[in-house]
Amino acid sequence: MAHCYYHALSSVRKWGGTSDDYLALHQWFDESKAIFADPRHRALRHHAEGIFMLETLFGATITNSDGKVVPVRLVGEQHVIEDLGFIPSFADWGRLIQPQTWMLKGRQLDQPASDAPPEPAPAVPVSRAA
Repeated sequence: MAHCYYHALSSVRKWGGTSDDYLALHQWFDESKAIFADPRHRALRHHAEGIFMLETLFGATITNSDGKVVPVRLVGEQHVIEDLGFIPSFADWGRLIQPQTWMLKGRQLDQPASDAPPEPAPAVPVSRAA
């Protein structure tokens, strides 16, 4: 789906109420578009742990404008499945990250920092579909 509003309309078809009942939940998943404006933004929240984080932030249930109690976790599952077709784990996303040298170079805090900037990540072509 291209926009949170359409996810919210899908929630209305499934559980009733209005799109405003669900919009904040769906917007939370896609806030990561602010830092990654392509499908890679989904790695931050579109996974099983992200769904549980949604529940932690918004509570176990919401009551929609029709008075129906809807489990937040089910709304999160709906969002991720609509975007990806299934619910991955964070490990599924993490396995796709290629370790870079700068990721492995720690230092003691009492040592001076190197003047060398971190290695830039190589450019990766991606689809613009979000």
